[in-house]
Amino acid sequence: MQQEHLFKVLVIGDLGVGKTSIIKRYVHQIFSQHYRATIGVDFALKALHWDNGSVIRLQLWDIAGQERYGNMTRVYYREAVGALVVFDVTRASTFDAVLKWKDDLDAKVTLNHGKPVPAVLLANKADQVSVQQPKLDSFCKENGFVGWFETSAKENTNIEEAARCLVQHILANEESTVTDGDPGSLVLSAYSNNKKNHLSCKSCAKS
Repeated sequence: MQQEHLFKVLVIGDLGVGKTSIIKRYVHQIFSQHYRATIGVDFALKALHWDNGSVIRLQLWDIAGQERYGNMTRVYYREAVGALVVFDVTRASTFDAVLKWKDDLDAKVTLNHGKPVPAVLLANKADQVSVQQPKLDSFCKENGFVGWFETSAKENTNIEEAARCLVQHILANEESTVTDGDPGSLVLSAYSNNKKNHLSCKSCAKS
């Protein structure tokens, strides 16, 4: 029987880094130069046919860039099991803000076993400026990101790969904390038996 799993994933980062564009590209395969700034939070749903035995539904929470300065993020973050943290490679200030978002995330939500939720760093708008790979490799390792990707919503670069990387880490965490009766738990027989079907996700992925 096919299993269905629902995971809440946050998409966070400063105003204007391209969070909404990334979600629109990932979910609807569309891109526009003219998105309005998100107010509060927006939602999108992405269904993944992960393997022959399971469907994963990602509930993507698009958190407005200014929300880090308010008190609502604790409500928005509740029950999240993963996050995409986005910065704009053309604006250094948005990279400087990444750790503030990561600290905010880690302070307000943890997994059942007390560990931080897995977070993948997205160096967005990479079609405009190349990123310094060694710098981001070390940055990820030092600050608890499970990986990073150069992304471009405009050119559809690495968005699927980044999301897949995050899902793999979510599944690995769920596999280690399955408990009977927990609505967030996941029976991963299909995952365990079909690991060969999954793309590898290194600790700090390159573009």
